[in-house]
Amino acid sequence: MKVPVVKSILAANDQIAQENRQLFDEKGVMAVNIMASPGAGKTSLILRTIERLRDKARIGVIEGDVASSIDADRIAQEGVPVVQINTGGGCHLDANMLRAALPSLNLDELDILFIENVGNLICPANFRLGAHIQAMLASIPEGDDKPYKYPGMYQGVDALVVNKIDLLPYVRFDMERFRKGVAALNPDVAIFEVSCVTGKGVQDWAEWLMQKKDTLLRRG
Repeated sequence: MKVPVVKSILAANDQIAQENRQLFDEKGVMAVNIMASPGAGKTSLILRTIERLRDKARIGVIEGDVASSIDADRIAQEGVPVVQINTGGGCHLDANMLRAALPSLNLDELDILFIENVGNLICPANFRLGAHIQAMLASIPEGDDKPYKYPGMYQGVDALVVNKIDLLPYVRFDMERFRKGVAALNPDVAIFEVSCVTGKGVQDWAEWLMQKKDTLLRRG
C-alpha cells in the first residue's frame, strides 16, 4: 500500500511543477533550483552571482529554510526582491510551496529566479519545482566522496558548482576522485570550481547562466 501512496504524492507534485514551469515560460523567467547540504555556500553563491549579473539581468530569489529568515535578510540587503519559505521542519521545498510563494514576486520584472532549496542531500532530488536549471552545490570541506554516497543528487543536475576551492591547500580533497565519481553518474554536467570568498570561478558560472537564459528566451 505504501508504494502507490508515494507515487501519488510525487505525481501530484510533478503536475504542480509543470504548472510552475508554464508560468515561468509565459513570463520569460529562467528559474534555477540550487540544492546542497547545509553550509555549502548556497546563499554566498547567489550573492556573488548577483554581483556579476546585477547590470545584465533582473534577479529575484526564493529562500527555503526550515526556520528563520537569516539568508533572505542577507539577500534583501542587496536590493533584490526575495521571498522566504519556512518549511517548519520539512527537509525540502516542493512544487506547491513554490507555487504559494510566487504571487509575492512580480515575475514580469524578473529575468532569473534563484530558488535556494533547503540544505539536504537526499530529499530535494525527488521533488521537482518546475525550475529550468537544476544546480548542485558541493563544497571542499564536505569531502570528495559525496558523489559516491549521494548519487541521486548528482545524477539529475544540469550544473555542479564546487565551492570553497580556496580551502584545497588545507583540506584533504582529491578533485580527480571527485570528478571521476561525478562523471560516472552524470557525464554531461557542467562543472564550475569556485570560491565565494575570493570570487574565483564565479564569472564562468554567471556567464553560463546568461547563455542558458538567452537560449531559453530564444526558444520562447
